[in-house]
Amino acid sequence: MNRKEQIRLLKGLIEKLDNKTNVDAGGIMKVPAETYTCEKRFNNEWEVFFRNHPQVIGMSSDLPEKGSFFTINDFGVPILATRDSSGRFNVFANVCSHRAAIVESERKGNKEKFSCPFHGWTYSNEGNLIGYPKPDHFGEIDKSCYGLSSLPSLEKNGLLLINPNKDGKIDINELLGEELNNSLKNWNFSQLIHIKDDEFHTNMNWKLAIDTFGETYHFSVLHKNTLFENFHGNVQMQNSYGRNGLLTLCKREIDNMKSEPEENWNIIRGAMPVYYLFPNIILIILDFGIILLREYPTEMSPHKSVSKISYYVWPGVLDEISLEILKEEVGVGFGEIIRDEDYVAAADSHKGLMSGTIKELTFGRNEPMLHHYHQTYREALGLEPIEVFKP
Repeated sequence: MNRKEQIRLLKGLIEKLDNKTNVDAGGIMKVPAETYTCEKRFNNEWEVFFRNHPQVIGMSSDLPEKGSFFTINDFGVPILATRDSSGRFNVFANVCSHRAAIVESERKGNKEKFSCPFHGWTYSNEGNLIGYPKPDHFGEIDKSCYGLSSLPSLEKNGLLLINPNKDGKIDINELLGEELNNSLKNWNFSQLIHIKDDEFHTNMNWKLAIDTFGETYHFSVLHKNTLFENFHGNVQMQNSYGRNGLLTLCKREIDNMKSEPEENWNIIRGAMPVYYLFPNIILIILDFGIILLREYPTEMSPHKSVSKISYYVWPGVLDEISLEILKEEVGVGFGEIIRDEDYVAAADSHKGLMSGTIKELTFGRNEPMLHHYHQTYREALGLEPIEVFKP
């Protein structure tokens, strides 16, 4: 994010604080309960968003050196991501070309070669078949035809992106647009250092997890003894970038910062930028680094989900505190708040929706990011937009 945009957002927050106003969606929107509970809707989401849509699977520092790899299985396709001997980011189906066994079972590590545990067929971290046992018994094959199946992949502005559909594409300009691309580029995410990961499995629809990050209206109630001590609730700025967005939360420290010369202002000191990367990514910018949240359905169900949370720090942070202490301390409070407050409330909402006692959720004028996300969600699924009622 460039300096001009930082100042614009900070001045906008200060103006809203001074005038006791908030961003305004222009009306009230009612989202049908079936958005979260309908099996047919879920099946459509799975195909459109998770099987055939570009996905952020991590940051560049998840593959910190040549030979690094990690595996995931969030899209119905077992995936092996590698950084090969030339430093290039690659993504393959983690499926042996011989008998379809899973090749690599470790979650992450560093390897130049991957050997299938079934028959020992071995692949390079560039996906090439480099050997198989007893070729004189098995029969001669053209190894160039038996490499791991490659999936579309792209490393851009510190983000690792894939398309789970081997015939799909990743058009970064179409996906993010020039303005958002530039905003992300200015953060220098490629310099980040990965620290640790959390996973929270919850009995709720995956979009309810997304919704919890879309407004600060709840801070004074749900987070009254936690986040509300450091944030002004119900005060925010909102940007839209096509299907994506930026919600800028207002820290209480802005009260001190605004009395200082403008050249001393810093967006991280006075605010917390929260990027929505459609369809299921939340990226939070903090003083120590960033938090990347990826929300996925689990068990092929609209009623179960997992939130995968990864923590990254800026290089200078390691000059002040050891890596071991960082791994213990970074994100502890945040993770506990998400797990024990946000996701408990969201799981209760799912129970309420499943009870059938209400037919819709209502998003107020002060929740514009939720308006934007759900209208975009519907557009992506080919559904009609929801009418916004103006009081």
